[in-house]
Amino acid sequence: MNNIHIPPVVKNLLIINVLFFVAKYVLANANIDLGFLLGAFYFDSQFFRIWQLITYMFMHGDLMHIFFNMFALFMFGGVLETRWGAKRFINFYLITGLGAVALQMGVQAYEVYAITGSAFNNPILIDLNTNMARIGVPGLSESSINALINIYRIPMVGASGAIFGLLVAFGMLYPNTEMYVMFIPVPIKAKFLIPVYMLMELSLGVAQMPGDSIAHYAHLGGGLVGFILVKLWGDRNNDRFYTYYE
Repeated sequence: MNNIHIPPVVKNLLIINVLFFVAKYVLANANIDLGFLLGAFYFDSQFFRIWQLITYMFMHGDLMHIFFNMFALFMFGGVLETRWGAKRFINFYLITGLGAVALQMGVQAYEVYAITGSAFNNPILIDLNTNMARIGVPGLSESSINALINIYRIPMVGASGAIFGLLVAFGMLYPNTEMYVMFIPVPIKAKFLIPVYMLMELSLGVAQMPGDSIAHYAHLGGGLVGFILVKLWGDRNNDRFYTYYE
């Protein structure tokens, strides 16, 4: 336990995320929906604000959501920050988070265009206070209306996009590190586990199963940007991973 080290950026990110999570429930008693204010809405939604592109990374839906994200931040972020230093690590974290929301909004724009013929300034959606699912819209099915309501009215929250960026970076830099997965009794090397995980996210995003509220394309966006950044930085020295634990 004496060798446990949490570098400063990871430590502060953990604290900030927990504070935002607690504040969400405290302010709810005052009828202030922090998730609505700080979560990332689709860019054509009347609820979209530019700061949401950053603040959504610090909001989480429930206890399990924040627990798993913060656990992954602690496990992988500490190693990467020690390797890169504080400045490069926070840049990586924020850029992958922006990449996550960019891909998610890009997919949403495609979905809106496929339904309405326009990805923005959509006349059908001018008044989002109207319950479109109840009154109906000429030419649109109920499933299409519900899809539009979900895109325009439900914000994306969570650090998962940036976390996937960290996972991909870790897998690229330490490919032979053995990792354990719940319910699998044998260790799996990162170079095998993380690509499989990304393929699962892609398949779940394409499948669009009913009731699935997870932003799978945001996860893929964070992972893709993380891959690009590691390639651009050309970081290939793996020895520092082992000295981190000495």
